[in-house]
Amino acid sequence: MKNKKQVWEEVLKLLEIDLTPISYQTWFAPLKPTELNDELKILYLESPEEFSMKVIRDRYMENLQHKVETVLKEPYRVILQLEPDEDEKEEREKEKQKQENEGNAPAAGENSTEQPTQLLKDEFYFNPRYNFENFVVGNNNKYAYAAAVAVADAPSLAYNPLFLYGGSGLGKTHLMHAIGHYIMEHYPEKSVLYVSSEMFTNELIKSLEDKKKARIRAFKNKYRNVDVLLIDDIQFIEGKEATQEEFFHTFNTLYDLNKQIIISSDRAPNKLTKLEDRLTSRFQWNMIADIQPPDYETRVAILKRKAELENVEIDEDLFNVITLIAEKVKFNIRELEGAFTRVTSLSTMLEERVTVKFAKNVLKDIFSGNDTAITCESIKGAVCRRFNIKASDIESSKRTRNLAYPRQIAMYLCRDMTNTSLPKIGDAFGGRDHTTVLHAYEKISAEIKTNESTADVVKALREEISGN
Repeated sequence: MKNKKQVWEEVLKLLEIDLTPISYQTWFAPLKPTELNDELKILYLESPEEFSMKVIRDRYMENLQHKVETVLKEPYRVILQLEPDEDEKEEREKEKQKQENEGNAPAAGENSTEQPTQLLKDEFYFNPRYNFENFVVGNNNKYAYAAAVAVADAPSLAYNPLFLYGGSGLGKTHLMHAIGHYIMEHYPEKSVLYVSSEMFTNELIKSLEDKKKARIRAFKNKYRNVDVLLIDDIQFIEGKEATQEEFFHTFNTLYDLNKQIIISSDRAPNKLTKLEDRLTSRFQWNMIADIQPPDYETRVAILKRKAELENVEIDEDLFNVITLIAEKVKFNIRELEGAFTRVTSLSTMLEERVTVKFAKNVLKDIFSGNDTAITCESIKGAVCRRFNIKASDIESSKRTRNLAYPRQIAMYLCRDMTNTSLPKIGDAFGGRDHTTVLHAYEKISAEIKTNESTADVVKALREEISGN
């Protein structure tokens, strides 16, 4: 049986034939084999630089994987790790010495399975910032957050499958990563696999193109022998028959073995019209939780939290900038945080103080797209057009269903899309009390989560009002 050094030397010889001398010396010569695990079929490599790891993963991983399989004559996974710094090396050496002194040192070299969860984390790119502690909970996402925490705390026992859905940039991936982090920390014995459905599809295509049956067997083993499968953006497999067929069998295998499945999508299961019914029905077997765009208060909280994470002091000027961004960027958390980062990064580079004037100049492309102010009047107009009623009726004291329902939706949107106070919103609707507005807001907030028709109406009105 070849050891890790022999295997790597043979792999390098094959790579040297394929690559230019510069590519070979820059990316592969510095790599070191740290473990060859024949039980798990994994070769672990260490790189001195994070950037080199990214280049290899993005450009050369398929070629590297193929060369390893050629040398070992069977499918092996390749996992890249960052070389530890001097402090980490010293700690490892101390731990190794301690194990040897206690007579518990692992057998020389090849079959140690130390820190398997960390290796999975490195392979599948769990973002260290995407954890439960950094997730800002608001009315828009509290049910999805609670479901995610429950699943992380009791995999396969709480909700299985868990289906998270919502628009782009609202926090689905954050919750998926948070679940992965939590399970790996609290259940180190469990294997966790996180992929996007695009990655799943691409791996399947490559395995089917390979004439060797071992490749498709390796693909099936990879996805059907995990304790927790997290698959992001399932809508990507719409219309892809072979992928749907394979995922159907993967889902069934894991579910029958009582393994946890977490899925995310940009739409509810019954809105994935190009997916097979047998899949969408399975997605609805247990918990479905949606994430809505955050309200103003949540947007402010998200930016305050981001400032804290980046050790940016929140003085009066910065707080004014935070509220300004929260007023302008309403429907995408990634855009919200991106706008904040642009302002703070440029202020550091240019050595300028963060002020509202500075922020408006930096973000003029964002603000220019939001020149049309959203007001209670513009919201009332959009709602009246949608329901074919008069503005005078929506402001009247009439309480018939055909008026009360649109009125409550309009009040909800005024509260959610503007910074108008509750009393002023009440004034805009015929002098109603602020408690009436609050009741309407809470009623529609609840209905959005339980009534698809209301959710669709509110979403369409948001898009019309915001001009998106």
